[in-house]
Amino acid sequence: MKRSKGLRVRTRSILRRRKSERSRINISRVMHDYQEGDRVAIVLDGGKQMGMPHRRFHGRTGFIEKRQGVAWVVAVKDGNMAKTVIARPEHLRPLE
Repeated sequence: MKRSKGLRVRTRSILRRRKSERSRINISRVMHDYQEGDRVAIVLDGGKQMGMPHRRFHGRTGFIEKRQGVAWVVAVKDGNMAKTVIARPEHLRPLE
């Protein structure tokens, strides 16, 4: 039987939420207004699936490039390659 290789494979510990965080939305994270050039950390929130970037970007830091609808476009270095990640604000945390 062929092994599953979906987008959410091996995310059991990454997307798990602590008991105190279950069934609640961090409104300050959702309502935070970023400016171009702001530094952010990509931290996946398992409670919201919409606008969630791929799990390989969990824990990465990057810079806000622009806004795209409700989401933000983040420039991230993946090894030596520069990539752009489109993520909703629930999955972003401001740095500095």
